[in-house]
Amino acid sequence: MASTKVSDHILERLREWDVTHVFAYAGDGINGLLAAWGRADNKPKFVQSRHEEMSAFQAVGYAKFSGKVGVCAATSGPGAIHLLNGLYDAKLDHVPVVALVGQTNRSAMGGSYQQEVDLQNLFKDVASDFCETAMVPEQLPNLIDRAMRTAYARRTVTAVIIPADVQELDYSPPKHAFKMVPSSMGIGRYAPVPVDEDVERAAEILNSGEKVAVLVGQGARGARAEVERLADVLGAGVAKALLGKDVLPDDLPYVTGSIGLLGTRPSYEMMQGCDTLLMIGSSFPYTQFMPELDQARAVQIDIDPHMIGLRYPFEVNLVGDARETLRRLLPRLHRKESRAWRDGIEQSVDRWWEVMQRRAAVDADPVNPEYVVHALDGLLPDDAIVTADSGSAANWYARHLRLRGRMRGSLSGTLATMGPGVPYAIGAKFAHPDRPAIALVGDGAMQMNGMMEMVTAAKYYREWSDPRLIVAVLNNGDLNQVTWEMRAMSGAPQFEESQSIPDLPYADIAERMGLQGVRVEKPKHVESAWQQALAADRPFVIDFRTDPAVPPIPPHASLDQIEAAASAILRGDSDRGSMIRQGFKAKVQEFLPGTRHRGDRPGATKDSADDDR
Repeated sequence: MASTKVSDHILERLREWDVTHVFAYAGDGINGLLAAWGRADNKPKFVQSRHEEMSAFQAVGYAKFSGKVGVCAATSGPGAIHLLNGLYDAKLDHVPVVALVGQTNRSAMGGSYQQEVDLQNLFKDVASDFCETAMVPEQLPNLIDRAMRTAYARRTVTAVIIPADVQELDYSPPKHAFKMVPSSMGIGRYAPVPVDEDVERAAEILNSGEKVAVLVGQGARGARAEVERLADVLGAGVAKALLGKDVLPDDLPYVTGSIGLLGTRPSYEMMQGCDTLLMIGSSFPYTQFMPELDQARAVQIDIDPHMIGLRYPFEVNLVGDARETLRRLLPRLHRKESRAWRDGIEQSVDRWWEVMQRRAAVDADPVNPEYVVHALDGLLPDDAIVTADSGSAANWYARHLRLRGRMRGSLSGTLATMGPGVPYAIGAKFAHPDRPAIALVGDGAMQMNGMMEMVTAAKYYREWSDPRLIVAVLNNGDLNQVTWEMRAMSGAPQFEESQSIPDLPYADIAERMGLQGVRVEKPKHVESAWQQALAADRPFVIDFRTDPAVPPIPPHASLDQIEAAASAILRGDSDRGSMIRQGFKAKVQEFLPGTRHRGDRPGATKDSADDDR
């Protein structure tokens, strides 16, 4: 009977942790693990990407949509380096991911050997909570257990480095002896809660407020029912950080939608007008989109004491699980009889969706990107998983899509890196092979890495019970978000050498891979293209030819931003004619008949109303 190798034991331990997929790319630094996969009948399943960064992004997407730890693996040297961007995406979005990384033989370490990189130092920041190198078999299973347990408990990235020769050693467990560290499985379920005294203080603040605003992030995802009840009792409106877009359904009348640079006007106005703020499970970074620092009394709920008290001068910081903390808080809250604040918020939300519909209907050359995403809104399957890449696509995802019921959605929140839209969707398909996944990506991100990951989709889609993976490419020939940021923040005209990118036949390329696709160049074909993709029996790429002149500037853009964009026009922006037309047509939708007087909105002041001119 063959002996059990260290590599065999690693895969066995992963299976015991209920790891069913490892997103990886081969290399000789993990040859021992690859051989073990062959002996283990490919369990857990080795999912082959086109690039190690994509493996990391797929692990992040898998973790975000499954609630389990995502596991990725890469060879030594360049493979390990390639993982880093995806791992930082996980770290900054508080997503549990474990990286298994090969290293040169122990005998060569320190000898400037081929592909030798100081992995301990390379990973010491991204995997700061746990990063260890296996030097002898007896360190296992402890290293795997601690990596998994720490990733789960601290919602972060951990790494285990395994030299190539160690992978091939016979496994021997730790003994009952000095300087041996035995280990055990599991983490145990727990839900920390704050002390009663702090909960009482928080209740006093929330009860005393007349205009309560709630901001939820992904940390509130398990507390949907409690947040809905709290909003009802307090007559509050609820804004959502982008990572928390699927925490509450967007069809609730008091949900104001996203907040921040990509956010909605109702969220912005609610924060301007509130006298009390409750933030739940979010580390939303943009203080300027929150109330003035002396405007509102504020309470924060977060499970991580390291992240508590950030962003705003909170009077009470409740450290605890969102659901359990709200269950203790709710009996102490008094129902607010006046509904004037809530009524104003709901009117603002109604008006916002009218404006969004009008902006989507604005003519563009050739297709309005807002219409592309707005048309999807009404066609989304009830169980859809939606991902968005960074860039202008994220604007339309944030503002035009209403996630409802079981729908899920995510993007790169804190790192805001380009490239995760397609691999997130692939990770989602391995987490939920029975649900459709839709990725909204720009042509820049599609050229950067998304197109090649369609090869991964082509390789695996027959294994998914629902084969639908739809990639919508907003093809405008421009790195559009940066172009608009240059205009709005720097007053700089478009620099075509950096911003203009080639036009590729994305749908044709997909078809050459054995997938399906269609190019859309007229608005009248947008809805039928979505319907065709949603009815497909395999992954589908829609190449939407969209207008780069449609501005993704927030609808509450400051006067300084508008002046900066005007400055770019005066300096000779190559797209200045279209910019003026499209910017005016988009903005004017807010002033068409049916608009309420600005003074009627929640928290409106003369100054804030004047800013809209």
